[in-house]
Amino acid sequence: MKFLDQAKIFVQSGNGGAGACSFRHEKYIEFGGPDGGDGGRGGDVIIKCVDALNTLIDFRYQQHFKAENGRFGRGRNKTGGGGADILLKVPIGTQVFLEKNKDLIADLTKVGQYINILRGGDGGFGNLHYKTSTNQAPYRADSGRLGKKLWLWLRLKLIADCGLIGLPNVGKSTFLATVTRARPKIGDYPFTTLHPNLGVASVASEEFILADIPGLIEGAHEGAGLGDRFLGHIERCRVLLHLIDCTIDNVAKSYLVIRNELNQYGNGIENKPEIIALNKCDALTSDDIEKKLAQLKTVTKNSQILLLSSITRTGLKNTLFALFKKIKESQESITKDLTDELT
Repeated sequence: MKFLDQAKIFVQSGNGGAGACSFRHEKYIEFGGPDGGDGGRGGDVIIKCVDALNTLIDFRYQQHFKAENGRFGRGRNKTGGGGADILLKVPIGTQVFLEKNKDLIADLTKVGQYINILRGGDGGFGNLHYKTSTNQAPYRADSGRLGKKLWLWLRLKLIADCGLIGLPNVGKSTFLATVTRARPKIGDYPFTTLHPNLGVASVASEEFILADIPGLIEGAHEGAGLGDRFLGHIERCRVLLHLIDCTIDNVAKSYLVIRNELNQYGNGIENKPEIIALNKCDALTSDDIEKKLAQLKTVTKNSQILLLSSITRTGLKNTLFALFKKIKESQESITKDLTDELT
């Protein structure tokens, strides 16, 4: 299935049904009077978060969605049936914006969470509604109210425990394929990864979700390379694993480029817990690795830098345990904050 994290759609709620103008006509009943029923209400437009999806690809092939109209009222005081609602199913982490893609109106982060975007039009009154002591035979019946129309943007931000970040070709996809059953595309050229990939990693009897984010370059927060479109996916991650290719000349610059992009983008991702790992360490000697570590420690606040090689599986267990520990600490911190607010 192809990955799609943004979609523009048009939604319309159903029109209300018209009320009926009818009079009772039965043998031996001389003054039957009005008996026109009300029209039915139009259907609503509902967006609901479900568990079985991880992309917005369904909205690429259909962009227009309309709920059913309400039925007309009928004689003998029969109210028209209501129009069926239309339910749009979206994956966990979907945000709903108004047409200009700026005003957030919903953030669906839990299975079963939903929002009624547009309410259907009310049905019109039949002439029975207007019968009074002074007007025994009203001929007035209302048409139903029109439904509402709206253009919306859907934007998916993946929810993962850990996000893999770094420059292109630092080995993020290889790491994901090694520690999970995910099978991302791997190639020796820039921007092999064109969309985020998810995988489930195991630590002892526990599991957590890894997200492979497409490579960032200098100016990504302004749209350079694959742009800030995928920086939004990092917002949902609890912990960041910052991979650095130890075979390049200046590992310190590589680290600073990515950190600067995170700081420029903002939205809280610059403050997320970070674990730094020098990847592809199998390609260097121990002396060269020590030099790279010394160079990197001059610009990092984190004193612990892990050594990693997905090819030889060096340091995989240590990295996974470090990630799992950080994730647990993040969860406990959130739980404590919520408890403090409640008390």
